[in-house]
Amino acid sequence: MVAGSYGAALAAVAAGLAAPAQAAQAYEGSGGVSGAGHRAPHWAAKDSGATDVRFRGLSAVSRGTAWLAGTQGTVLRTTDAGRSWRNVSPPGAAELQFRDIEAFDARRAVVLAIGEGEDSRVYRTDDGGGTWTESFRNTDARAFYDCLTFFDSRHGLAMSDPVDGKFRILSTGDGGRSWNVLPSAGMPAALEGEAGFAASGQCLVSSGPRDVWLATGGGARARVLHSADRGLTWTASDTPIPAGDPARGVFALAFRDRTHGLAVGGDYRADQTSPRAGAVTADGGRTWATAATSPPAYRSGVAWLPYSRTAALAVGPTGTDLTTDAGRTWKTVDTGSYDTVDCAPDLGCWAAGEKGRVARLES
Repeated sequence: MVAGSYGAALAAVAAGLAAPAQAAQAYEGSGGVSGAGHRAPHWAAKDSGATDVRFRGLSAVSRGTAWLAGTQGTVLRTTDAGRSWRNVSPPGAAELQFRDIEAFDARRAVVLAIGEGEDSRVYRTDDGGGTWTESFRNTDARAFYDCLTFFDSRHGLAMSDPVDGKFRILSTGDGGRSWNVLPSAGMPAALEGEAGFAASGQCLVSSGPRDVWLATGGGARARVLHSADRGLTWTASDTPIPAGDPARGVFALAFRDRTHGLAVGGDYRADQTSPRAGAVTADGGRTWATAATSPPAYRSGVAWLPYSRTAALAVGPTGTDLTTDAGRTWKTVDTGSYDTVDCAPDLGCWAAGEKGRVARLES
């Protein structure tokens, strides 16, 4: 339980007690007021000191601790709620683009660098970023790794764009200390031009001990692939999010359990509209329905509020949207630019993006 006005206001939204309009007001960054008479939760900017870095990798450990991963091989960590950030970047990584990071606590984290061939790498730290071990370097010029996810502190997966016509899956059973490529026999064929988007670290997500979902775009249809056995076998389902272009598709997924999920995306080009940018599933991703009121523009990140069955946040370059009805309708509540969003079990929600932007949900 979170104490104080922040906890009371956020818990009300998370429990789905507020009507959509009231909940949206609660998230406006201009100083809305909660029903208890307190200033409602809003994004509060934190100075990362890295204004030349774009952070697309984010892992929220708690309201006090978060990790960021971005361009120029940059990894930052805070343990004091964003008041200060320590640069814990792996040495010799300045030419790499980190796009995903998964942290288990304040000391243990795994970070993914994306790119063709040897630019795709995985590093792990056990001492808060004081030292790093490179645990995987891709040696296949055809592979391009986009995202990673963990089921628990030991078991995790990373995904690459298709190689020989199928998405490639990398697996670890020791917390990211070692990795092996899984057999491709259980992976459906990829569509022509289909790939993942390394936009927010949320093109590969998991829920529970064995279920994992993979988001795609670039092909004729935007799809979500699901595995119930930690990546050995997969099924593919179409989503209503528009595709048919290398810039369009599903960019991010979030599942609050193995059944209920959200998908967001669109067209990342600023001069292109993104209709039907949100979709929902209630059957584990077998079928998807367009949100009745979708986010109004391209969105690259999405996260459920902890312990909520109905409330979630979606972010993108033009703003933050809130749903209080499990993704059926969305309302823009902030116009700041963020690429990714993540929430910790203690209701600590963080967002990050371009020009070193990082914020925490506060009251």
